[in-house]
Amino acid sequence: MSIVRISSGWLTAEIATRGAELMGVIDSHGRDLLWNGDPAWWSGRSPLLFPIVGKVPGDRIIIEGVEYEMPQHGFARRSDFTVLEADSSSCVFELKSDQDTLRCYPFSFALRVGYQISAQTLVISAVVANLSDARMPMSFGYHPAFRWPLLGDQRRDDYEIQFEFDEPAEARRSVGGLLSAERAPTPVNSRVLHLKDDLFENGAIIFDALHSRSLIYGTREVPQLKVKFPNMPHLGIWSKPGAPFVCIEPWYGYAAPIGFCGELQEKPGIIRLQPGVSRTFEMSIELVAR
Repeated sequence: MSIVRISSGWLTAEIATRGAELMGVIDSHGRDLLWNGDPAWWSGRSPLLFPIVGKVPGDRIIIEGVEYEMPQHGFARRSDFTVLEADSSSCVFELKSDQDTLRCYPFSFALRVGYQISAQTLVISAVVANLSDARMPMSFGYHPAFRWPLLGDQRRDDYEIQFEFDEPAEARRSVGGLLSAERAPTPVNSRVLHLKDDLFENGAIIFDALHSRSLIYGTREVPQLKVKFPNMPHLGIWSKPGAPFVCIEPWYGYAAPIGFCGELQEKPGIIRLQPGVSRTFEMSIELVAR
């Protein structure tokens, strides 16, 4: 695994070839705002989720009546990407289908992930192309984990997520990684989700009827992080009680419902990508420092 480093002077990003995973978001003071992947809590930092988001029953998908093994969140996060382009402020990675991917996902595809940094904003753009001659069921998601708190001298209890709009729809939860049929009252009050450990005693908070396409994470003081996801209709918020990170996860798709046993193309939240067609999924992280 090698690391590509890009910078604007205001902000620096480090990206690994393994999974094209963002490994660091460092401000001009040298402070890394991204979680460090300590396995005592969670070894991930910002994995890319493809070709599924979440879990499927028995870690198996069904395509045209045939079962294939598929790990939670798919295989892209554990795959080695090729660096197509890299300069001081941008880079592009690519993962293409091969014999290994075809054994668990029988479609030809290309996944290109670009990172571009300007001033205090990092833009991540992923393009999935269906290179097969069949309709390709798929999902895509981002899974960045930010430090909670961002700075060591801040109080965890002061942290919140402010949504672009109010989120009145009931939230979802997962049981054993699968989506529960039960719904809970929204934890968002007047556009604000106050972060506290007991929110995550039952796992991730899942918004499958999301209004917002941006949010601000932090305290009422700077630094804050503004996260935008213009074409991602679902969102997961996840941590573990006491963990020094919180994941803010824009998704297109989510875990299979408990009891789901159908074809992958019938799974709720799935995209059915036509042959020769590509789909773009974008997220940006802006450091609000003043």
